[in-house]
Amino acid sequence: MIVRGNETVLVHGITGTQATFWSDKMKEYGTKVVGGLNPKKAGTEHLGLPVWASAKDAVAASDGAIDCSCVIVPPAAVKPSVMDALDAGIKKIVILTEHIPVHDTMYFLSAAREAHASVIGPNTAGIVTPGECFVGFMPAFNERVFKPGNIGVISRSGSLGTLVCLNLVQAGFGISAFVGIGGDPVIGTTTKDALKCLDEDPTTEAVAMVGEIGGGMEEAAAEYAKTMTKPIVSFIAGAASPPGKKMGHAGAIVMGDKGSYAGKKDALEAAGVTVLSTPSTLPDVLKEHLSA
Repeated sequence: MIVRGNETVLVHGITGTQATFWSDKMKEYGTKVVGGLNPKKAGTEHLGLPVWASAKDAVAASDGAIDCSCVIVPPAAVKPSVMDALDAGIKKIVILTEHIPVHDTMYFLSAAREAHASVIGPNTAGIVTPGECFVGFMPAFNERVFKPGNIGVISRSGSLGTLVCLNLVQAGFGISAFVGIGGDPVIGTTTKDALKCLDEDPTTEAVAMVGEIGGGMEEAAAEYAKTMTKPIVSFIAGAASPPGKKMGHAGAIVMGDKGSYAGKKDALEAAGVTVLSTPSTLPDVLKEHLSA
């Protein structure tokens, strides 16, 4: 999923402490935040924006449909928030919240598929289209980390994704789009989905993919990577982690050979993806690919 600068954003839970801070940052950067939701404070203003009781109310009061929902609410409130957004016809949903019950996640992801809506997360740091907008809590406003360019970045981890973007910008590259897919075991947009999105994006000429041990998303992405002509360079975190241990994200657990570093590395390399042992070498390898 990529959100463009001309698309509108509704913040669920806008009056909360973190939501207030990041909604203000999104606004300052140029994201078209039209307002937010808090049923207890409906009819008031916050950050100079209207507060509504529901997404349906927000859509009815806005000039046309709302493009994207940014969900920053407690875990138990995420399911009703997402269903509210879907009922209002919103087609892009970014869920920053973590620790959501898995059965809730499975329920609203199924509903999103039926509604032909895209979901980023849960447990995502968000998405950035440098020079246009961002949705989430990535430091899009820091020009040392994000500036417009032609490299698409996919990451489960917000911190590793930030590091890779920093390395790329310091090496003279720019970022076409950052897609933080989220670290939970069950998420709406997979590595393969994000890879396909960047493959279809005309501003993206190459992809930097940051993966982790655990699950099979990188292996599934490798199958799609075989069909691409854009160069892909990848770093997989967790090479030294012991089997059977959860490392970091909830989805980063290896059971036997499933989701192992070796399995991911082999699958990606067989698809023509360059897999690096450290993220710091990623810009140099991309330069080689793009100058070939």
